[in-house]
Amino acid sequence: MFEVFRNAWKDTNLRRKILYTLFIIVIFRFGSNVFVPFLDMSAISELMGDESLLSFLDTMTGGSLSNGTLLAMSITPYINASIIIQLLAVAIPALEKLQKEGDEGRKKLNTITKLTSLGLAILQAVGFYFLLNARGAVKYTEGFSGVLAAITIVICFVAGASLIIWLGDQINEKGIGNGISMILFAGIVARAPAAVWSLVQSMTADMKNAILVPIVGIIFILMIGLVVLMTNAERRIPVQYAKRVVGRKMYGGQSTHIPIKVAMAGVMPIIFAMSVMALPQTICSFFGIYGDGSSGNDFWEGFVRLFSQASWLYAVLYFLLIIGFNYFYIAIQYNPVEIANNLKKNNGAIPGIRPGKPTADFIQNSLSKISLIGAMFLAFVAIFPIIFRQLSGINIALGGTTMLILVGVALETVRSLESQMMMRHHKGFLE
Repeated sequence: MFEVFRNAWKDTNLRRKILYTLFIIVIFRFGSNVFVPFLDMSAISELMGDESLLSFLDTMTGGSLSNGTLLAMSITPYINASIIIQLLAVAIPALEKLQKEGDEGRKKLNTITKLTSLGLAILQAVGFYFLLNARGAVKYTEGFSGVLAAITIVICFVAGASLIIWLGDQINEKGIGNGISMILFAGIVARAPAAVWSLVQSMTADMKNAILVPIVGIIFILMIGLVVLMTNAERRIPVQYAKRVVGRKMYGGQSTHIPIKVAMAGVMPIIFAMSVMALPQTICSFFGIYGDGSSGNDFWEGFVRLFSQASWLYAVLYFLLIIGFNYFYIAIQYNPVEIANNLKKNNGAIPGIRPGKPTADFIQNSLSKISLIGAMFLAFVAIFPIIFRQLSGINIALGGTTMLILVGVALETVRSLESQMMMRHHKGFLE
């Protein structure tokens, strides 16, 4: 990876793109320190508990949410919009048609995604305001009404989310690409020093932690290796194309393969599962039930605590949901029947398997086995920090989900730089 960056830095055009990308990331971090008026940072920080979905969102935003800054929502509206459009593309033929129209179709889908993310940003900003207001995190300045303060907060949050999308587009157009992913990567990395300092403080505070923290470091390195291994792992189904003669020329006859990645769904199943597990707490919070005993309703307080990360029920349901959503996400992204038909049209076949339905069944069986391995991997990575925290009492701020994102973005960036260097056809440049 470092060799790729070193070679990319030698190229003047790529060096300019890298510097421009770093400039955009600096703007992003600057916006993460522009505070929104009428918000009490100390009250917001109390909401970012270890057992709350907000703590994960705070990690994704690089601490902007807990500080009540302009970019508090970061790219979460855009991610949610992307997921919604992907799911709707399966049910709506017009969106499915756009997916198959090449660059023009992708541009139209991107525009639809941005408009959807704007609507979600408004809804999310309004929801954040009501949540913060209910928990006493909104403070009114003399001379300003509550309505004006609410409008100001919502507009700032929505403007910040729109700015994030614009910054991501600038990286795509003038930088090294993967704009939204790069911003997400920068936000998570920005939390790394605070996470390391928290571990150091816990190590100095307790002799027990002094032994466990080095173990955490070793586990962290091993987890990175596991994530890299599973992210690059794939099952290759061999394909042989038949020879055909057109005029005086012979076409086909080459051997290739269909790659099926083990972690094909990426981090999406974890995000789906996390959203579902957060629903009970989110709904109850609108009625003033937070699981801390403040409402006085023992039944619903206990119900909310069952869906906190301190509960073993949460870990079990979380594990099962990730496996289920992994199969669901792959099912809507990967169509074995369509692949089998395309192979048949192009005179291709899997050795030893008849074309048509037998080929589709073979691909489906292979996909199911690989999906199970990938689902178990994602579920293990996601719940390991939860189990470790319950057994040791040490909170791992950069958990398995963030590690998947970091490794995935890093590998994708390296592949993007390699492809851009290969397009320049410099002989011996990569040697």
